[in-house]
Amino acid sequence: MTPESHAPTGTDAARTGPPPGCPAHGLGPGGLHRLHESEDLGALYEQLREEHGPVAPVLLHDDVPMWIVLGHAENLHMVRSPSQFCRDSRIWTPLREGLVKPDHPLMPHIAWQPIASHAEGDEHKRLRGAVMGAISTIDFRSLRRYINRSTQAIVNRFCEKGEADLVSQFTEHLPMAVMCEILGMPDAYNDRLVEAARDALKGTETAIASHSYVMDALSRLTARRRARPEEDLASYLITHPARLSDDEVREHLRLVLFAAYEATTNLLSNVVLTVLIDPRFRAQLNGGQMTVPEAVEQSLWNEPPFSTVFAYFAKQETELGGQRIRRGDGLLFAPLPANVDPRVRPDLSASMQGNRSHLAFGGGPHECPGQDIGRSIADVGVDALLMRLPDVELDCDEEELRWTASIASRHLVSLPVQFLPKPQQDVTETPNHNHVPAQRSDWQIGTVQPQPQPAPAAAQPQPQAQPQHQSAPAHPQVQAQSPVAEPVRPKGVWPRFLRWWRGY
Repeated sequence: MTPESHAPTGTDAARTGPPPGCPAHGLGPGGLHRLHESEDLGALYEQLREEHGPVAPVLLHDDVPMWIVLGHAENLHMVRSPSQFCRDSRIWTPLREGLVKPDHPLMPHIAWQPIASHAEGDEHKRLRGAVMGAISTIDFRSLRRYINRSTQAIVNRFCEKGEADLVSQFTEHLPMAVMCEILGMPDAYNDRLVEAARDALKGTETAIASHSYVMDALSRLTARRRARPEEDLASYLITHPARLSDDEVREHLRLVLFAAYEATTNLLSNVVLTVLIDPRFRAQLNGGQMTVPEAVEQSLWNEPPFSTVFAYFAKQETELGGQRIRRGDGLLFAPLPANVDPRVRPDLSASMQGNRSHLAFGGGPHECPGQDIGRSIADVGVDALLMRLPDVELDCDEEELRWTASIASRHLVSLPVQFLPKPQQDVTETPNHNHVPAQRSDWQIGTVQPQPQPAPAAAQPQPQAQPQHQSAPAHPQVQAQSPVAEPVRPKGVWPRFLRWWRGY
């Protein structure tokens, strides 16, 4: 596939390119847009939709041609048609023709690897079966309890200060703490691991060293669990009947860790930001009209954790969204523009409450196997955060927030907030926002409360004798005896369900 093959029939290439001397940038051969040079991918996607329809031609780094699938229905068709499209980049025409160099910036995402997300047929069933089998052993009630306690521990680090950056101090930490527990290496969770994961995903100059740091931790985990399996995901991958090798176990642990970490960090940041800046969400959450899980689903519609996913490849010549797709063409699965497809969401301001047909977790044979883990982290984590800090507010203007954006995702850089200082809390307790207890007065319960001095006797009328059967005074003094405890009333069905759902 060449850039010219992307040009729609009847398009004048000379007319699509910028005129001589035009300062416009972001256009390559054939007048195609370079995705990586766009400063506003959301606006570019809508421009491409208007110009080309639900499937549009674009360019990647080094002017490598690619299709981006913008339509909701077209994305679903692509991911649900393994007979027409696969994720094996070895059939990608630009790669086979040498147009994609080994050092291409996107090769870590596109290069074929012996993992479930790139495999097909029986091999895909074997590898994905092991991953799904391991995930199926997770006790989600215990997981929610661990998420709740991890949230408590993380909030304890900054709750007494009255201010925090919820990205660097919360949303980047909670997913890593939980994933380390799930994989079987809770002791490995620390600031260094969080920093290494973030650096590896950013693709900086130190990304390779950071990636190696994470892989060393996963290699040690694999060796320990091969020698002595325990009750964790790594052990279940090793002992699964699929008989994964050490390399396969390690690579799938890496896939689960990085994919779940990046996606859930972005999801947490997006949900917390939405709650802070959109008064409709905050009012509904506090008023009981919208639950946190419903707020999470709305966020998955508006800002999916991954904007696009690299990549699918055509196994045969076909047509998609009115475009002729040749065998070996590459296509980007794009949840962000698909979720705002006008054919699915004609009114973007309308609530999507109760609707889970978004594409945030993909679909078809390669649908995200850990989506329930991500939802649980977001649901329980945000709920516990709001219970601990109900008065949390954004500590800057919304316009001052900064994002790092790439073709794959958009990541909030920081989220400064302020709140009234709160005391630390036992992580095993139900999250609450009790204030720091005030100093006691001089009198204590069980002693007589000080009363004002009476007026002189001459100025007071003598009280008449009271009959023995008359009722007690309306405001009796506190007696020096132990109060009788009120009987504990049984909780209703809904409160009991909420306690079970939140994990405590």
